[in-house]
Amino acid sequence: MAKPVVAIVGRANVGKSTLLNRLAGERRAVIADLPGTTRDRVFASACWQGRELLLIDTGGWGEDDQSFLGKKVREQVEAAVAQADVVVFLVDAHQGLVATDEEMVSWLRVAGKPVVLVENKVDAAEEEKHATDFYRLGLDTPVSISAYHNRGIDALRKAVLERLPDLPVSSPRTKSMKLAIVGRPNVGKSTLLNVLLGEERAIVDNVPGTTRDSIDAVVSWDGKEISLVDTAGIRRRGRVKEKVEYYSLLRSLQAIDRCDIALLMIDATEPIALQDMHIAGYVMEACKGVLILVNKWDTILRENREEYRRGLKQGLHFMPYVPVVYISAMSGNSIGKILPAAWEVWQERCRRLPEEEVSLAVKKAVEECPPSPIGLRRLHILRAYQHRTKPVTFVLQVNDPKLVHFSYQRYLANKLRHYFGFRSSPVQLVFARTVTKPERATRR
Repeated sequence: MAKPVVAIVGRANVGKSTLLNRLAGERRAVIADLPGTTRDRVFASACWQGRELLLIDTGGWGEDDQSFLGKKVREQVEAAVAQADVVVFLVDAHQGLVATDEEMVSWLRVAGKPVVLVENKVDAAEEEKHATDFYRLGLDTPVSISAYHNRGIDALRKAVLERLPDLPVSSPRTKSMKLAIVGRPNVGKSTLLNVLLGEERAIVDNVPGTTRDSIDAVVSWDGKEISLVDTAGIRRRGRVKEKVEYYSLLRSLQAIDRCDIALLMIDATEPIALQDMHIAGYVMEACKGVLILVNKWDTILRENREEYRRGLKQGLHFMPYVPVVYISAMSGNSIGKILPAAWEVWQERCRRLPEEEVSLAVKKAVEECPPSPIGLRRLHILRAYQHRTKPVTFVLQVNDPKLVHFSYQRYLANKLRHYFGFRSSPVQLVFARTVTKPERATRR
């Protein structure tokens, strides 16, 4: 990995996620006053004194190690430390030194990574006296901070930078395609992420809501680097009751906002749900590319598949241009079709057309179906051109935007898609007024 990696580890509820958000300068991890809120590894990029690095937040060490999730969280912590160049070991100044801290230090010594001992929740200088307890761990002098109040963070950054390996400052990467795996809870999003990466990056369980944070990763395919974001399941707003679930929902929606293409996963064992349509609608409103992934397709009998396809087409009638890939994340069936299909969508989003072609296409569309007059006035399109990509946006200069009926706008968008493709990519039309000579009234 080009960027040096800094892993933040410690017991549950010592402030690891708060610290990650503080160091990253944005809210990337879900925070709540509940032990075990963070379960997966959460990644965030940062740049300190011109040095780019990758931060990893982890779940709480020693929290219910006998349960399935507890064991998986511990595995995630071990994986994060194995990747790390420097480990930030976070302890709680209010609670003082506990047996779990000592157990974790013994394990970190075996791991052999540089460790920065950080005493969190030191809200004032007089509280630094509690640090004497942590000298018994045999590590360097603790760095006293308050992640919540932004106290001591500069000293922490300095301590981490001093322990980083001497690597050249990474040059900015070329912009890569960003994919967000979205869908309802328990449709197989984390399983798909693990299959695409070839490692267990996200915890997989049959309990809905296992993933709470959005998890960033990078996969190499066909000589390209593609960013992947696994997201928490998006529930109906009326069912989002817990504070943690509410913030997980926000992270999922934010992941859609910052992606290029949404991989919308749908469970083939159930008819398309209203919530699937709501998520698709949100992706459309965000003007992102879409690729529908129907998961668990191998469990559907062949004689029932055509009926399911018809139901899917009817449910997603408002986005008929979106391609569908039928997969099984568990068995790996048709997984190899996903990234090529997503790349085609990406290329469509990046296409730019000459103004001459756009003008000709709009002229043909108007000749085939002229706009209906509104009162004594009729819409006139004087110029048309592509304004931008990602999302694909066309500007049509008209005599009066108020004369554009929504049905005619939809007609023009469909015609542009018919002429030029833009498969699975929303097409935006912007109608701008152009100053022209006064129109003469047209008698009926």
